[in-house]
Amino acid sequence: MFNFCEHQIPYSIKTIRFAVLLLILFVGTMSENVQAADKERPNILWITCEDMSPRLACYGDETVSTPRLDQLASESVRYTHCFGTYGVCAPNRHTLIMGMYPTSTGAMAMRTWKRTSALHLITDPELRALPVYEATPPAEAKCFTEYLRADGYYCTNNSKTDYQFRPPVTAWNESNAKAHWRNRPDETTPFFSVFNFTITHESKTFKESSPAVVNPEDVTLPPYYPDTPIVRRDLARHYDNIITLDGQVGKVLDQLKQDGLDQNTIVFFFSDHGDGLPRAKRWVYDSGIHVPFLVRYPDGKLAGTTCDDLVSFVDFAPTMLSLTQLPIPEYMEGLPFLGKQATEKRDYIFAFRDRMDPSPERIRAVRDQRYKYVRNYRTDLPYIGFLPYRDQAGIMQDIHRLKDAGELGPDQWQFTMQSKPAEEFYDTHTDPHEIHNLADEPEYSEMIAKFRKVHEQFVEGHGDLGDRPETQLIKDLWPPDGKQPTTAEPVISMVDEKLQIDCATEGASIAYRQKGEKNWQLYSGPVEISGNKPIESQAIRLGWKPSDTVVLSQKN
Repeated sequence: MFNFCEHQIPYSIKTIRFAVLLLILFVGTMSENVQAADKERPNILWITCEDMSPRLACYGDETVSTPRLDQLASESVRYTHCFGTYGVCAPNRHTLIMGMYPTSTGAMAMRTWKRTSALHLITDPELRALPVYEATPPAEAKCFTEYLRADGYYCTNNSKTDYQFRPPVTAWNESNAKAHWRNRPDETTPFFSVFNFTITHESKTFKESSPAVVNPEDVTLPPYYPDTPIVRRDLARHYDNIITLDGQVGKVLDQLKQDGLDQNTIVFFFSDHGDGLPRAKRWVYDSGIHVPFLVRYPDGKLAGTTCDDLVSFVDFAPTMLSLTQLPIPEYMEGLPFLGKQATEKRDYIFAFRDRMDPSPERIRAVRDQRYKYVRNYRTDLPYIGFLPYRDQAGIMQDIHRLKDAGELGPDQWQFTMQSKPAEEFYDTHTDPHEIHNLADEPEYSEMIAKFRKVHEQFVEGHGDLGDRPETQLIKDLWPPDGKQPTTAEPVISMVDEKLQIDCATEGASIAYRQKGEKNWQLYSGPVEISGNKPIESQAIRLGWKPSDTVVLSQKN
């Protein structure tokens, strides 16, 4: 027995040592793989549409067939409580690109730096004299895509911007009707790509924009609409446009699969706000801010599930940084809801309404999973102000006609009221269309007080630049006289055979390119440059005028 052990022990030790060595190698390999996995950055694709509430079968509305969106929903997490901050595009798009509330940056009014043709019809002398201006975030604030670009992402936007400030050349590698992930320099470059479809936009119901498929008699009207042939016709047109949208979404998804990228790309689908119809677009009710939102993961994770968490557009920018494992700047006001930096769930979302083209307004709203609190700061104004662009729609003309004739019903009171109550309160479970104001009901007084306090705490914590006339707002954004500053010109030099660019303006972003190149590169530190072509550079701080383009000639 002893001899047996004497011979077996050394063998066992050798075996153990060998096994340990294999284990060390295995663990080391696994560690390297884990580190590599940690460094892997997913591609991200946003497919967005305009002016559409959750009018899809996956949300319970089977008015039209949308097979591609239904398929996407079956492969995705379907969010039931996603909300824009505004019921209109430009402030929402500002929110999405910045991760900040428009009320914090001066991006409230629709629009600021571009004017619509309706503004020449303004009768208010102060508004008539109002110059164009740009929302101006803090100096350190950037479009979130800059952080992705600095980390090596190829960022494309096809193609709407509408950010309430001049879109900086530093935000995107490409931003045009041909922008595509397919244009990135090589197949290993990660991408963040946006495709925005306009077929469901408000203007597309002004006339027939898609093949007529839906019978107007088959649409279900919300109770805040009168039942007329014109109202039914325009809602049917909206559904027809959703059918067209479904095909457009399908083409992008097909391209992703054709390129073999569907297995390493996170897909987002959402609308920029609710329906482009009266009493939806521009309003703080769910009809204006509640949007469809689908997230498909490449590995099929959570496919076909539903998430009831509250999500706000202000959360999207920090969430993109969380998904790509990048630091989230402190100035961002949203909460990341995906990725390693995801935080606690929201208790409330916040919504706003301010001037819409020529129509002044100021409304604020707070919503939790069930209840909606609305604070009207301009009680002297009617719910439907002077909006020539909106009034091009046949449905709105019909509503005006019936209003003038005194033929609108009690559920359409928000079209007829010439003034507003200071507060509104709705139970969205029992009253999803938000037409039964509970603000004066004694049994809700305690709950209303709680929501009122939440609103006031939000204003105290975030500020609200909508509390002043726009003439004063401009001076506050561009002190002291309201004249737009200009970003300092970049200073270009070659140091140790590397390109170095500086700018004296605090927080300015810098772009550069070799003369003759179409696209601008984001400058984030000294970089080697091949060739001898002159170098062009431009600097811009958001909300300021961009600098002139500076050129550095390289010597042979």
